[in-house]
Amino acid sequence: MGAVAAALASMVGELTVGKKRYADVEAEMRGALGRLAVLRSRLVALVDEDAEAFAPLAHAYRLPSSTNGEREAKERAMQGALMGACEPPLGIMRACIDVLHECDFVARHGSRLAMSDAGACAVLAKAAAIAASLNVYINADAMADAAQRDSVRSEADALIDEATVRADDIYGYVASEIGGRI
Repeated sequence: MGAVAAALASMVGELTVGKKRYADVEAEMRGALGRLAVLRSRLVALVDEDAEAFAPLAHAYRLPSSTNGEREAKERAMQGALMGACEPPLGIMRACIDVLHECDFVARHGSRLAMSDAGACAVLAKAAAIAASLNVYINADAMADAAQRDSVRSEADALIDEATVRADDIYGYVASEIGGRI
């Protein structure tokens, strides 16, 4: 979803460059397009990283736990894999914040003909960040180390807050410009 959001912002940017009306922002728009391409690729790669990071955790859940020794080994394997399973979704959340930053510029300076797509970008980037947070929270919930758990949750909370504020601001701007509901 985050990659789709980046693609929508890119589409608006592509419809902007080369137009005389937007000549004053052409260089900045081209820069945004480059950054959005990198973000789109990064978000797609993070999907694979998420699957790879979950594999050790899935393996740990399948370990036997009949004896005390097996239970201890299973718990060590799980605890070792939980932080790794949090990193890709946190990466998705961070990348969505970056997409929203680019989306804000595109919404305010890009082609008015595609402004609604910039608004959709904001909504989708916010949804992707929130969806990714659920994987962070479920894995953090199983962490035995309270400091690590609190740190991961705190970062996810802050990223959700930032994504929400940025996305809602962009959506509000776009909606007000096109006569939509705010």
